[in-house]
Amino acid sequence: MSHVLRRSLTASQPSIVGGEGAYLIDEHGKRYLDACGGAAVSSLGHDNAAVRKAICDQVNTLAFAHTGLFTNKWAEELSDYLVAHAPEGTGEGRVMYLGSGSEAMEAALKLARQYHVERGETDRAHIIARAPSYHGNTLGALAVSGHAGRRATFAPLLIETHHIDATYNYRLQHTDESEAAFGLRMANQLEAKILALGAENVCAFVAEPVVGASLGTQPAPAGYFKRIREICDTYGVLYIADEVMCGMGRTGSLFALEQEGICADITTMAKGLGAGYQPIAAVMANQKICDAIVAGSGKLWNGHTYMSHAVATAGAMAVMHEIDGRNLLEAVRARGAQLEAALHERLGQHAHVGDIRGRGLFWTAEIVENRATKAPFAVSRNIAGRVQAAAMQAGMICYPAQGCADGTAGDHILLAPCFTSTAGEIDIIVETLAAAIDTATT
Repeated sequence: MSHVLRRSLTASQPSIVGGEGAYLIDEHGKRYLDACGGAAVSSLGHDNAAVRKAICDQVNTLAFAHTGLFTNKWAEELSDYLVAHAPEGTGEGRVMYLGSGSEAMEAALKLARQYHVERGETDRAHIIARAPSYHGNTLGALAVSGHAGRRATFAPLLIETHHIDATYNYRLQHTDESEAAFGLRMANQLEAKILALGAENVCAFVAEPVVGASLGTQPAPAGYFKRIREICDTYGVLYIADEVMCGMGRTGSLFALEQEGICADITTMAKGLGAGYQPIAAVMANQKICDAIVAGSGKLWNGHTYMSHAVATAGAMAVMHEIDGRNLLEAVRARGAQLEAALHERLGQHAHVGDIRGRGLFWTAEIVENRATKAPFAVSRNIAGRVQAAAMQAGMICYPAQGCADGTAGDHILLAPCFTSTAGEIDIIVETLAAAIDTATT
């Protein structure tokens, strides 16, 4: 019997003993093509020598010094890099480092609140987000998340938050509505919610530039985020961009928000930042936020023991060098275009695939019982889980999720292959997924 408190206390799990490129290898020698990077984490595959060396070199030099008293080379260098590559308008900005995406969202919410308090606007406490959405599993991050299934058990512990609709065009866009009109209608929900709460009471709006696990790699319609930025600026509300899953090159640009032509006030990132080689997350504050703190207390009202950990930031800096030095953003765009075309060709007319959506190397197939009516399968059938099981049996890992249709029902399978994937591996991913969907839905 295992004494590990696993995600499932009843399921048996193979033990992974090694990795080779895009493959994981278990104790019996079985190889699994990792088509989702765990959870869009392993962007460089599982055996990157340069990142491993950077981590080992730092461990052999220094593991830890408390950042309440000291800084270190890698935290400084990585911050310089991220700010320099941030979306236009971010300004000089600053970055803090934490251990997970959930921690990053907690820190971002606190930072948004601190910004308003430092400026004397102490009534600004309401947070608005979208549904479906998922922003983390700690209590603050879960409270912001618009995912009924994940929230239900913990609802009595969660702070009050407010939600508008996510830009889920498959189910929410009208048949006679253009993309631009749909985007404007969805964005204007934010203005209506701010006015209903009283603008002087609203702290921040939280949204993923490309929605991840809760909705399955859903990009925003054209113009949506420009209107969001305009609304936030009009009413003094901060925009927090959750790039934990969609950022760090996953959608074809280092920051997903680059492709929307705006910048956020606060940005969270994780997963691809460290590519799985060390736990690391980050929160980037734009210059407006930093200026307010400098003019006020001059202190960050949020601290963690392992902030700016030297080993983690050394590994993350090596990940950035790999992305740049190997021109991997271009590879993401090229392999992403291949993945998009192959998914549409193989599954575009599938009787149980209602929608295919994504950007870069971040794609999803939504599985439905009835393609004509878009009716989802019954939750009890766990179609997404069955697809994953069939794919695993065939030697491929994909990311299953339920709840996209209404927070509980609605199955989708998310793909997030590593940036170094070959054309042949992309073909294998699509064929294996198609076979797994056939197995799960028959």
